[in-house]
Amino acid sequence: MSPVVLTPPAKPMLHKNGIKLATGTMEVTMPEKKTIKRARKDAREGKAASTQAGEFVREEMDHIRQGKHGARSAKQAIAIGLSKARRAGVKLTPPKEGSASESTRTQAKRDYARGQRSPGRAASPRRSRAVTAALRREDRRAASHTALSRQARASARKRGAAGRSRAAQKAARTRARA
Repeated sequence: MSPVVLTPPAKPMLHKNGIKLATGTMEVTMPEKKTIKRARKDAREGKAASTQAGEFVREEMDHIRQGKHGARSAKQAIAIGLSKARRAGVKLTPPKEGSASESTRTQAKRDYARGQRSPGRAASPRRSRAVTAALRREDRRAASHTALSRQARASARKRGAAGRSRAAQKAARTRARA
């Protein structure tokens, strides 16, 4: 199989606010080596799958902040990161019935299965370009502190008081100490 060669466009694409966008589709579709390295380190340390997946979500937020692409909402940005994590082999199980829509669960199952088997053929370049172009048209506000705070609060509200309390206690217990 021949290696994939990315040729940059004649002039760099600029977003309306003047930020240089990433050229080539590999920027958006594949996780960076340092992200995979950090996730593997988390796995070696025996950390939860959600912690490992957090590295991919973090990468996605960084990409949005750098102006490589956007997202419709913080929720979509998180979903892209989780999808990347599953496809990279993180053992993050798909959501249970009732906690997410049928289509979301189906896609998560597909991503999980893809990550658990050996790498197959690369995605169609045309499809990759279409995904990248669609994300570039989206807003950059999805990764703002306000949007992430709003998303976290909405997510916490779904848990109930006891769940929130347990999560806060665990966070205090497992936090990094200086």
